[in-house]
Amino acid sequence: MPSEISPKYLQQEETLTQECKNFISTLPKERGWLASHLYQYQGFWYPVRHLQGVISCQKHFQAQNSDIFLVTTPKSGTTWLKAIIFTLVNRTRYPPVAKNHPLLSNNPHDLVPFLEIKLYVDNQIPDFSSFPSLRLFSTHSPHVSLPESIKQNSACKIVYLCRNPKDIFVSLWHFTNELRPQETGTNSISEVFDLFCRGVTLFGPFWEHALEYWKLSIENPDRVLFLKFEDMKNQPGTHLRRLAEFLGSPFSAGEEESGLVEEILKLCSFDNLSALDINRNGKLTSGEENKVFFRRGVVGDWKNYLGSEMVERIDRITQEKFSGSGLVI
Repeated sequence: MPSEISPKYLQQEETLTQECKNFISTLPKERGWLASHLYQYQGFWYPVRHLQGVISCQKHFQAQNSDIFLVTTPKSGTTWLKAIIFTLVNRTRYPPVAKNHPLLSNNPHDLVPFLEIKLYVDNQIPDFSSFPSLRLFSTHSPHVSLPESIKQNSACKIVYLCRNPKDIFVSLWHFTNELRPQETGTNSISEVFDLFCRGVTLFGPFWEHALEYWKLSIENPDRVLFLKFEDMKNQPGTHLRRLAEFLGSPFSAGEEESGLVEEILKLCSFDNLSALDINRNGKLTSGEENKVFFRRGVVGDWKNYLGSEMVERIDRITQEKFSGSGLVI
């Protein structure tokens, strides 16, 4: 049964300023997965409320040299990587075994806020004075739509997490159906599959989104780290160490000997996070129940939902889009 959701998440065109209405009237639009429409801006698709946040962030956000940005398309393992990065960079202040660790009482999305979905949504201009000197942010925005201060600041770090598009699609289908109001019913898998394959999905197309950051990671590996969800699931310790090296805080010999890597992975594991009371019963300020961010977190769940024709279509698109790039998912 779909969960109740804050009406803000489904904000429609009639709630916008006239200036914004005039602007979106010039944009291509398609049927939405949650809200009634998605709008195409700079080649990618957004619900109205997220589009407002992207544009506001472009206008106002100023990156700092020490900033870290976690970038994903929706349902790529964002919640898990937020937990890992927060715990990694705060491991001295909050050891993973500490009884007061923030992850025990906060959802990862509250600890590593989204720029366009949280901080700049509804035309807010956030006050960063209370943020720690090492700021952690997340975004679903494609590189083309990032604020210029992020793109031009060669010192800040970008961590990109990619996932097999078949698993992304299945997870996104479940997720959006959970968030749809009960009176609207659920999306059929065939209808939204066609939208996904045409790129009409939240912050999609997936393929162009991933390729932007993949190419950047090849051109500037000191600035952009490209991770794959499947690799992290298969060898979490290896990629946690790789992440620590990239962020300039590698594990010391003493930390390795103390089992710190394993402690971080245990704290941030799907089983541990999903069992916490905050994630079973809590809600984000935007209205989503925290539990909707913890469905399965596995590799290959698509096999339970996609028929052979669907698999063939999405694999063909992936092969065509990534051909010659060196990116294999």
